[in-house]
Amino acid sequence: MKLILTREVSGLGSAGDVVTVKDGYGRNFLLPRGNAIVWTKGGEGQIEGIKRARSAREIRDLDHAKEIKNKLESANIVVKVKIGATGSMFGSVTDKDLVAAIKSSTGETVDRHSIKLTKHIKKVGKYTIRIALESQVVANVPVSVVSDK
Repeated sequence: MKLILTREVSGLGSAGDVVTVKDGYGRNFLLPRGNAIVWTKGGEGQIEGIKRARSAREIRDLDHAKEIKNKLESANIVVKVKIGATGSMFGSVTDKDLVAAIKSSTGETVDRHSIKLTKHIKKVGKYTIRIALESQVVANVPVSVVSDK
């Protein structure tokens, strides 16, 4: 199946790329999620528009991404979790918890898929998480996990 990507898909390509994938992957994953559209001869005209918008966004957003990176790295991000009587945490800190903590601390909205955790956060303490804001801009954000009491 030949598709035109409308968003970046890791391991496959970026917006505006024409890719050939297996029918099931395209029909069941890429198309329903809006990550791609079916390739047609008429769709060739859309490719240039998608690529132009992508390049304009990357140039415009690179400086903005660097500003956000500086803001995130200097922020004090605190995630409050429930701790049991034995001192153990219930579950682990998820990327959704991190996005909410970043939003409340800095006011910035970060895509949860751009957060890269090296291991699960299952204990109270200080951690450094990586957030890929752009292809060239990666922020190392300090996060403190504390008890909610």
